[in-house]
Amino acid sequence: MASLPDQVFSKKRSRDVLAAQVMLDRARFSPGVIDGYGGGNTARAVKAYQRETGMAPTGHVDGALLAALRSDGAEPIVKRYALTEADFAGPFGDLPKGMEALSEVEATHYESVAEAIAEKFHMSQELLRALNPSIDRAAPGDAITVVATRAVPIDGTVTRIEIDGLAAALRAYASDGRLLAAYPATVGSGDFPSPNGKMEVRAIAATPAYYFSPEGRNWGPDKRLTIAPGPNNPVGSTWIDLTKEGYGIHGTPDPRLIGKTSSHGCVRLTNWDAQELAKAVEKGTTVEFL
Repeated sequence: MASLPDQVFSKKRSRDVLAAQVMLDRARFSPGVIDGYGGGNTARAVKAYQRETGMAPTGHVDGALLAALRSDGAEPIVKRYALTEADFAGPFGDLPKGMEALSEVEATHYESVAEAIAEKFHMSQELLRALNPSIDRAAPGDAITVVATRAVPIDGTVTRIEIDGLAAALRAYASDGRLLAAYPATVGSGDFPSPNGKMEVRAIAATPAYYFSPEGRNWGPDKRLTIAPGPNNPVGSTWIDLTKEGYGIHGTPDPRLIGKTSSHGCVRLTNWDAQELAKAVEKGTTVEFL
């Protein structure tokens, strides 16, 4: 990454951490949002990769880890991307705060081109802007610098999902026991615990609306609401419905908070991880809460 300017790596952002995050993402040990900063999601992804490859699970980004990751492929960490007309199609614009206000808009779209591009390449808006200071003045045809994240679907069908609340992780397995992907996850809370035991995938919605009912809840508005589909919907761009009523695996409007906050019992992933998982599961896939 010698071509990236030094100012990109100010404020404790690390070249090594950025490289590790991108390569972990490509190996499907997702660090969540790629930002170049160390943190809990990156450490958990490192440990999962280390365990799977027979390394000591230190969670540290070091020379041995980077060498192992590079042995999986020598693709560059960043690449140039030409913005398209579709990237600017929108709609874009500020969304209101709060569920009641959000229920009045026609779509929970991205608020800016920068937000859409950042999610497209699994990165933080802060990193996108550091790499491309003029992103807010960009136009179709302009070339920008983005991280080179995974670009192909999961290699196989997910037949079993493990949800590990203590590790804040979701792990997806093939029928032969191979680990196909590991994602950071927000899993329930003390007040709103996720269920225990086994259940199954009941249905998959690629662009879900969000339906809120106050019945049996001690949080949220005191009336029923429907919030329109979109990436900034409370359940993000994907809903994987489970056979326990009211529970699912879904995306999020704020990927920075995955693995760092609590949920209301469901399992929350970044939008891109949820989308990828949804394409690899089927109705009847086993889901086990550990």
